[in-house]
Amino acid sequence: MPNAEAQLAMRDADARHHLHPFTDTQALNSKGVRTISHAQGIYVWDSEGNQLIDGMAGLWCVNLGYGRKELIDAAHQQMQVLPYYNTFFQSTHAPVTALAQAIAEITPGDLNRVFFANSGSEAIDTVIRMVRHYWTLKGKPYRKLLIARENAYHGSTLAGASLGGMAHMQSQCGPLLPGIHHIRQPYWYGDPNGISEDEFGLQRARELEEKILEVGPDNVAAFIGEPIQGAGGVIVPPRTYWPEIQRICRKYDVLLMADEVICGFGRTGQWFGSQTYGFQPDIMSMAKGLSSGYLPISAVAVGDRIADTLIAAGGEFTHGFTYSGHPVAAAVALENIRILRDERIIDAVAKDIGPYFQNRLREVLGEHPLCGHIEGIGLIAGLALVKDRQSRIFFDKDIGTLCRDECTASGLVARACGNRIVLSPPLVISRAEVDELVNRLREALDRTYARVAGMTGA
Repeated sequence: MPNAEAQLAMRDADARHHLHPFTDTQALNSKGVRTISHAQGIYVWDSEGNQLIDGMAGLWCVNLGYGRKELIDAAHQQMQVLPYYNTFFQSTHAPVTALAQAIAEITPGDLNRVFFANSGSEAIDTVIRMVRHYWTLKGKPYRKLLIARENAYHGSTLAGASLGGMAHMQSQCGPLLPGIHHIRQPYWYGDPNGISEDEFGLQRARELEEKILEVGPDNVAAFIGEPIQGAGGVIVPPRTYWPEIQRICRKYDVLLMADEVICGFGRTGQWFGSQTYGFQPDIMSMAKGLSSGYLPISAVAVGDRIADTLIAAGGEFTHGFTYSGHPVAAAVALENIRILRDERIIDAVAKDIGPYFQNRLREVLGEHPLCGHIEGIGLIAGLALVKDRQSRIFFDKDIGTLCRDECTASGLVARACGNRIVLSPPLVISRAEVDELVNRLREALDRTYARVAGMTGA
């Protein structure tokens, strides 16, 4: 642990030289950055010796927890053999070929070919280019329009921010990428209108058909969605939603794209969220849990319909990255998939630790005066923070950030998404650790409630 003088020097250097992502730099420099020094299992420690449960698995990604020696060894061994080579110019290497095969074996349906990138944002850019190029090759270059959802997150590049439906991001990157339309999200609790969840799911899904007809079916290339909206606050769709979305896409021959960057690799109790919700994508993006966050890597799994068309047409697909299929990242991802499979971790999320996590949240927090609604599946959950539970009245203050800070003070890393607190712990969390997490969250909710109770108008 660095001494006090070294910590101050680090904070000063960070303030002078480091621009953080998604951060108010002025506010951060005024408050001072927290330095994370080390981690093990589900825990991280800061430079002052405070232990925190990482209730967000980093950024939804450290599925196997921290300190997995097998992943570290895989990186070390690959570094010694081939630390880097590209996959351009008719070249490949063993780790990336093996990883492509492994991904094809676990993805549903005919997603048999894989294109590699380095982040979820890059994977989304790849999908946009690939589906538009596909329709051009099919003799329909006018099919360029993409439909996504409000409050969706698909990365922070210009393309990703345009495709996502978050106004605060789009306001900083205009003009946006053209040819993108949005429909409303399937957030039943946040839009009380007296109908059942099932009916609401069908209603919101059918807005896709309305939008397709509005812009013209022959103009639409693809619909894109996260199985569960992650950064939007863990918005779990009604069970009727995705089957109806798929029916509509098939009816109008619109490609169906699943953004599995958060849900993929076991988070929902299946390898992929699309399996949990019963729909078959034509193309799928993935990242985060692919390597448990140990090294940057992402991928796009491509269905035969699209891949066969690209291959049959001949010529280059003029897209790629210097580090596409990086051998060290690929080796780590391959070992990560092996561990998830051989240790039956995803089965445990589906049948044991996932249900336990969901039940404990509801048992301990379901009647808390701040907690209006809890939704989630497997090891992902979102809690709506409300001013009035009966009428579903939300606060007009930034209660989410206030609660997040109280979580940190209670030894829990959680995330605020507006008036929601979200959780996504490592898949290897134990029952005892779930109890510890829930108790720390309850303590944070109690302290938040005490603070807001004293606020004017709270």
